[in-house]
Amino acid sequence: MSRKNCGACIPTKKSNERGDLAAESPAAVAHAPEEDGLVWQARRLRLNTLVGLRWLAVGGQTLAILVSYFGLGLDFPIVPCVALVAASALLNLALRWRFPRSERLNERGATILLAYDILQLAGLLFLTGGVVNPFAILFLAPVAVAAASLEWRQTLGLLALAVICATLLTHWSLGLPSIGGENLSLPPIYLVGLWSALIISAAFVTFSAHRVAAEAERTASALAATELALARAQHLSQLDGLAAAAAHELSTPLATIALVVRELAAQPALGEGSSDDLELLEQSVDRCRSILAKLSAPRELSSQALGFSSPLELAETAAAPHRLLGVSITVEGEGPEPAPKCPHNPSVLSALGNLIENAVGFAEGAVTIRASWTKSTVGLVIADDGPGFPPDILARIGEPYLSQPDGARRTQDPGGGLGLGLFIANIFIRRSGGALLFENAKPPAKGAIVTIQWPRRAYEQGPGPASSA
Repeated sequence: MSRKNCGACIPTKKSNERGDLAAESPAAVAHAPEEDGLVWQARRLRLNTLVGLRWLAVGGQTLAILVSYFGLGLDFPIVPCVALVAASALLNLALRWRFPRSERLNERGATILLAYDILQLAGLLFLTGGVVNPFAILFLAPVAVAAASLEWRQTLGLLALAVICATLLTHWSLGLPSIGGENLSLPPIYLVGLWSALIISAAFVTFSAHRVAAEAERTASALAATELALARAQHLSQLDGLAAAAAHELSTPLATIALVVRELAAQPALGEGSSDDLELLEQSVDRCRSILAKLSAPRELSSQALGFSSPLELAETAAAPHRLLGVSITVEGEGPEPAPKCPHNPSVLSALGNLIENAVGFAEGAVTIRASWTKSTVGLVIADDGPGFPPDILARIGEPYLSQPDGARRTQDPGGGLGLGLFIANIFIRRSGGALLFENAKPPAKGAIVTIQWPRRAYEQGPGPASSA
């Protein structure tokens, strides 16, 4: 076996499904999608809550009707009032039968049910004195619930409906019954005062409840983002410990391999091909030792700046160790002069190395790295001509222990990666202020495309505390 054939003999990941090493998309990095979605899902009104509140209203309305009519002797149309209360009870029973208790209402469903509550209350007030009835204050209940659980547009719509109902009830309603059978007549100025107080109270409760709910949502979103960041930081800390332990454990067998290689190379009976192979093996052992030394080095030393480089120089440096793997690597660059310069940092180089290694491992024959920059951004695009990412991997990119398909991957290739390489690369890129995008080339082209993009200011400043994950 000669050196010129070594590229075909080095194990690659071509036999594995693409995506064993996966990282996060920029959308996930920038917006943390799952956090906003879970917070909003939690804010949506539960049907069980609304049904429970309506049962409470049904009980209170029934008690008020019975006490007023039979206990106080007030004269009002009791049959229509009981029919309206019974309609709410039947609606609750229908909802219980149709939907599970855990059902969360969408915007439209919640708005319709709350609008029904406002109209049902308006019907009862129409039969019992309009806004003069002390129970007109209950208009605030469905409006407050809407402000705490619905979007601003739906909340304002329900507030407008309550205002319209209250306004109509000041002009059209049956008289307020009183003891003795005579209807109570109030001065117009008092009616205007009641209407104004009701409208102002409804508006105040709406804006206050919506403001408090929005603040609670922002707080919950911030807490969710903080917990996610802490979990990722803890995961990375654990990986640091594993890397240091692996470096310590591997140092002894590497020393043994190096010793055996030197002894074999010293034997005079070796052929030219065997000598080349041993030389290559010795170089590989030296490279492994260098990598292990970086893993076991203190964090302070691993983050020291080693000079400055342009995007093109950075790509060339990261690609250099992978040019002997039997795949052509082309580095291109374009942009206005002067090119941005970033502090050389081992973590960024390690991230780029992982990305390039992944591309080389799956490429059919060529990998292209394109560096570009403008006055505001700096980008690197790593493209290969391999099979590309499977759709199911693209959908889950960013999971540190991503494998295909979870159980089957280990069955087919027990020694395969666990998806940590690109996960760590993503962490390092984020620490430098950048973002990653993973996609496939559009047909008829083939292959995977990884795009890294930094704001130019973040690229020139290099990693710092503000950009840490």
